[in-house]
Amino acid sequence: MPLSDDQPHTRTRLPVAEQASYQVSGRQPRPLRTLLAVLVVVTLLVLAISIANRGKPDPGSGSSSTDRAAGSGGAGGTGGTPAPAQTAATGQQPVTTSAGGVANGFPHTDQGAQSAAANYAVALGSAEMFRAETRHPLVATVADPSVTPQLQERLDKAFGPETVTGFGLDAQGKAPKGLTFVSRSVPVGTRTTNSADTATKVEVWCTGLVGLAGANSTNPVSENWYTLTVTMRWSGSDWKLTDFSRVAGPAPVPGDQQAATAEDITNAVQQFGGFRYAR
Repeated sequence: MPLSDDQPHTRTRLPVAEQASYQVSGRQPRPLRTLLAVLVVVTLLVLAISIANRGKPDPGSGSSSTDRAAGSGGAGGTGGTPAPAQTAATGQQPVTTSAGGVANGFPHTDQGAQSAAANYAVALGSAEMFRAETRHPLVATVADPSVTPQLQERLDKAFGPETVTGFGLDAQGKAPKGLTFVSRSVPVGTRTTNSADTATKVEVWCTGLVGLAGANSTNPVSENWYTLTVTMRWSGSDWKLTDFSRVAGPAPVPGDQQAATAEDITNAVQQFGGFRYAR
């Protein structure tokens, strides 16, 4: 007999353990699958970083792949441009002997010829060239004996009275009282343009200082840029000058720098000595 709806309803409660076995549970977590996914992501990230950094120079190596190739005898630059190793500062042991105030005893090598040319450029651009009593021994020191008379005559004409007086000196090449005459050449770089075992031609890029330093100077010290081509012959024990020529430049853009006072320039000339050059 069916029960009336008016009858009280009853509930049967199961134990907790049995109740849980009848519940529909959600998706169970899978730790192994999660771990594998993380490992795949990390591996892909490392691979991407490795590919991005491939071919970049090592920051701690201090040189690029081009520098390393040049240093190990690799080919030079393209289009006639020298490789960095060809124009970077280099050098062998500088010579330790001199004659007449000019270094001598240069080795019978390309670097020895470039070093000789740089030192001869300094000599030819010095203040001693403006006075016959200092010019003659200087030329005899650097020139090949076979051409010394011709070079002496040529330079005597080049530094004649008209030239020296144009620089504010007297006919003997002496500065007026109270003024200091400045003439210095500073080699910036050298290159061999024609080389043989017994003769060579070297270009020396120079900057120079020339003028009268002191109060009321009408020819203040100024700078100029030029390239000196030095032709030399191997004499059996040293490189000796046989000819030279000079052209202007190349000159860089002047810097935005205030010119020193006449007193500062005078002090600098008197306190700072010149150099011997070697490469």
